[in-house]
Amino acid sequence: MTSPHLHNDTFLRACLRQPTTHTPVWLMRQAGRYLPEYKATRVKAGSSFMGLATNPEFATEVTLQPLERYPLDAAILFSDILTVPDAMGLGLSFGAGEGPRFAHPVRDEAAVMALRSPDLDKLRYVFDAVKSIRTALAGKVPLIGFSGSPWTLASYMVEGAGSDDYRLIKTMLYSRPDLMHRILSVNAEAVTAYLNAQIDAGAQAVMVFDSWGGVLADGAFQEFSLNYTRQVVAGLKREAEGRQVPVVVFTKGGGLWLEEIAAIGADVVGLDWTMNLGTARARVGHRVALQGNLDPSVLFAPPEAVAREGVKVLESFGRPQRADGSWDGHIFNLGHGISQFTPPDHVTALVEAVHAHSRRQRQPA
Repeated sequence: MTSPHLHNDTFLRACLRQPTTHTPVWLMRQAGRYLPEYKATRVKAGSSFMGLATNPEFATEVTLQPLERYPLDAAILFSDILTVPDAMGLGLSFGAGEGPRFAHPVRDEAAVMALRSPDLDKLRYVFDAVKSIRTALAGKVPLIGFSGSPWTLASYMVEGAGSDDYRLIKTMLYSRPDLMHRILSVNAEAVTAYLNAQIDAGAQAVMVFDSWGGVLADGAFQEFSLNYTRQVVAGLKREAEGRQVPVVVFTKGGGLWLEEIAAIGADVVGLDWTMNLGTARARVGHRVALQGNLDPSVLFAPPEAVAREGVKVLESFGRPQRADGSWDGHIFNLGHGISQFTPPDHVTALVEAVHAHSRRQRQPA
């Protein structure tokens, strides 16, 4: 598609460790249940999450809502990480007050061997939403596409829903690793094709959410999660519309493996709130930019405390320009998704504090 001029490309520049006038900020789940306007749109969609996500018009409306309220530096596609296994025929649903659930979980050899990468036409609503959002953004900020990682998708596919102990998938992992690798191989192929189709539709950066990588033991993480995320990253298109397309990877609980994650070829590594940003920066050097990592619970505190904690994150990372003149990229974000109970005006305090303090950091010492 023809790319309109980007009025604010700060996010893309930070991803590629290029000079920026301020630290860009966006928030995981920024389009969602904490906003009253989102709730109103969901009512229009019949209160069904999938009714919202599968309608490009509604998905566009919801994606843009936080940008109309806050001066964020990027938009992220409104969708769900489980659209890919749903397109595989697993029957995704969201019950009232419940998380996602699959009608047909993958728990035996026959189900595993029947898995195939889905026909992308079944995900056409996602790509139509990307095109619609890009048109509506009119170059205001970049649009981020995303998917769950092969391991995180597999966790839901085998468990059939969210889990507290991951008993079913870990039982398969240790007792039938051959089946586990089969699921992950199919997922890696599907996620790669899905993200590339989002890029073709107009996504200007993509993110892989390895939300459950941190539940794995050392060794198992590298074999069953990181290796397959690496396959996805290696297969992604890295240029479109005459620009580089940055790739962000995020493993919740992945600080132990920071250097290994930074070595898989992504441009940005996302961090949760348990990792010190300054320490992480020292460990990865110039290899990648970093994204994160405010504890989402900070947003329940009064606005002045929210602003103060945001500044602490920026100070932890430090000035983005090194003494030799090179730049280390930092994208401010939460360490995980924003809570539905977050007061919207507290987000205002955070975004304003990040922008103001990061501009001060760039002034001559």
